[in-house]
Amino acid sequence: MIDLALLREDPDLFKASQEARGASVDLVDEVLAADSARRSAITAYEDARADQKSFSSQIAKAAKEDKPELIAEGKEKSAKVKALQAESEEASFAFDKLAGKLPNLIVEGIPSGGEENFVTLKTVGEPRDFSTDGFEPADHLEIGETLKAIDTARGTKVSGSRFHYLTGFGAKLEMALLNLARDVAEEAGFIPTITPTLVKPEVMRGTGFLGEHGDEVYRLEADDLFLVGTSEVPLAGLHMDEIIDLSDGPLRYAGISSCYRREAGSYGKDTRGIIRVHQFQKVEMFSYVEVENAAAEHERMLSLQEKMLGLCELPYRVIDTAAGDLGDSAARKFDCEAWVPTQDTYRELTSTSNCTTFQARRLQVRERYDGATRPVATLNGTMANTRWLVPILENHQQADGSVTVPAALRPYLGGMTAQGPEGPRY
Repeated sequence: MIDLALLREDPDLFKASQEARGASVDLVDEVLAADSARRSAITAYEDARADQKSFSSQIAKAAKEDKPELIAEGKEKSAKVKALQAESEEASFAFDKLAGKLPNLIVEGIPSGGEENFVTLKTVGEPRDFSTDGFEPADHLEIGETLKAIDTARGTKVSGSRFHYLTGFGAKLEMALLNLARDVAEEAGFIPTITPTLVKPEVMRGTGFLGEHGDEVYRLEADDLFLVGTSEVPLAGLHMDEIIDLSDGPLRYAGISSCYRREAGSYGKDTRGIIRVHQFQKVEMFSYVEVENAAAEHERMLSLQEKMLGLCELPYRVIDTAAGDLGDSAARKFDCEAWVPTQDTYRELTSTSNCTTFQARRLQVRERYDGATRPVATLNGTMANTRWLVPILENHQQADGSVTVPAALRPYLGGMTAQGPEGPRY
């Protein structure tokens, strides 16, 4: 959860953060009141327990004739201790429940407001003018069906809406993309890690995914496990309840996994193709760093995402996400959005979030510092996922129905330069 000492010291800072998010400002006062009630209840319980222990020693030393009366009084004290213990536990539970609703403190200076209030930090590359090539661009699904690379009809038949098959060139292109992302991440010091895709409730809760957007998560009730929507979750849990050593620099992992999202509340949005689906593949960066280095690590992750976009030869923009569009755990988030020709707009391909100490506090991930321990900072960022196929297919399509393979992906496809309706080209 949040830094409680800072909350007590400067509640207005948290109120400003809540206001920027468009979230409840009153929640800050409610958490503080619950914290005060919890501390008072704990103090009353501990004082009563100390008094009971002191009184018990008096009974042992008392004269025989005085003991019955003292024992009776001791029973009253014992009952009082039990009652106060129950009150302190109840107050602690109430505090934890309220504090768990308070999202991370945002980084000062990020845009306020909702989804539409982002700030564009940079735009790289020019959208392609298909009129100069003499044809109207087809959308990614039409291209995928022509090349027998994407099959949403059979995905729906087998699993329902928002499922698909990738076949032939589609499957190979996705694997090439993910392998390129893995290699770029590994070269930058991220350890390739195939993660579990089922996690315990405490891990899902600790990363902040069971808060406001908990309805996006698939739960297996019979086993009390959750399917992850990103390998950020199992990577955040990797060092749960540990004291880690950051003396040689950050611990960096590149998670490789299938991901699952319910897409609750997205009825009618992006129903065509594979932009918004329930299951997809992803390579995800995750870092544990010292608090002082979190902002620099965030910029480093963003630069790696931009490197991937450049290698895939895609026009894109980078946005600073507004506070109201952040998840509970993020203090700041950058999105990279690629140009999608048939939609005449940019669509999100990657995000990278600085979660400061929010997740580490919940999951008890600490480092040794100045003779004590303190929470570390955690950050995450997408390197590539299934959605990338959308702008790759659309931006690199040709008039004859083929798709040119970006040069960086060719080594992962046996030197293939393009895929046409008739087959691969080399």
